[in-house]
Amino acid sequence: METTGTEHPKTGLAAALGAYVIWGFLPLYLILVREVPAFEFVGWRIIWTLPLCLLIVAVRKQLPQLIAALSNRRTLGWLLLSSTLIAVNWVVYVWAIQKGYIYAASLGYYINPLVNVLLGTLLLKEQLSRPQWAAVALAAVGVSLLLGGALTTLWISLTLALSFGTYGLIRKQVDVGALPGLTIESMLLLIPSAAVTFYYAGLPAGSSFTQDTGLSLAIMLGGALTAIPLLMFAIAARRLPYSTLGFIQFLAPSIVFVLGLTVFGEDLKPVQAACFACIWAAAAIFVWDLWSRSRKPAAT
Repeated sequence: METTGTEHPKTGLAAALGAYVIWGFLPLYLILVREVPAFEFVGWRIIWTLPLCLLIVAVRKQLPQLIAALSNRRTLGWLLLSSTLIAVNWVVYVWAIQKGYIYAASLGYYINPLVNVLLGTLLLKEQLSRPQWAAVALAAVGVSLLLGGALTTLWISLTLALSFGTYGLIRKQVDVGALPGLTIESMLLLIPSAAVTFYYAGLPAGSSFTQDTGLSLAIMLGGALTAIPLLMFAIAARRLPYSTLGFIQFLAPSIVFVLGLTVFGEDLKPVQAACFACIWAAAAIFVWDLWSRSRKPAAT
C-alpha cells in the first residue's frame, strides 16, 4: 500500500477546499443541462472526462504510472469498484438536482462526514478527540430527525453519503496516483457510458448532444467540471486524515443549501431546518477542536 500522504497537509487542505467549492456551485452548472436526462448526462460527462484526463497525464508525463496501474489486477479491481460508486453518486445527484430535491442532495453531503468519520475510525484506526465525538453525535441527531419528517427523500441523501464516503476511502487506500486513478476509472466507465448515449440517440427525441450547439458545449464542459474537482479530491484524500477531510466537506453542501434557498427557491421543511442546525453546530465543534489543537505546541 502507498502511504496516505498525511505529511503534506497544506497541499491537501488547498486541494480539498478547491474541490468542495467547485462541487458546491455545481447546481448552477446543472441548470444549463437540466433538459438532459440524468443517465444520458452522466454518460456524456464520463466520455468528455477521459480525453481531458489523458491530456493531463501526457502533460505531467505520468503515462508509466498509468500503464503500471493498468497492469495490476488488484488495483484495477478496486478502481472498478470506485468507478461504480462514483457513477451511482453522479446519477443520483444529477437526478435529484433536476427534480428539485436540492436540500436532499445537500443533506447527503452533510451526512457524508459521519460516514467518513466511521470509516476512518473503524477501518483506518484514526483517533477522534472527545469534542469530535460530540460533534459526530450531534450530527447523528440531526440526521435522525429526517427519519420522521423527510423520509421520502432520505434515500437520496443516504445514497449520496454512502457512495461518496466509500469512494473516498477506496481512493485513499488504493496504490495509484490521483490522476492515473481517475483516468482508469473513466476508462472503465467508457463502454457503459457509450452504451447509454447510444440508447438515448436511438429514442425519438434523439441525442441531447446534437440538438443545440450551446447545449453540446455545456455538456462538454461537464468533463472539466468532473475531472478537476475529482482530481483535487483524490489528492486531498491521500494527504489529509479521512475524518478531517469529511468535516471540511461541509463547505460544499452549505453552498448547495444557500443555492436551494435563494436561486432554486425550494421550500425548507421545519424538520430539515432542525437537521441543518444540528449539523452546522456539529461542524462548528469539529472545526473549533481542530483549530484549538493546531495552536498547541507540538510535544517534544
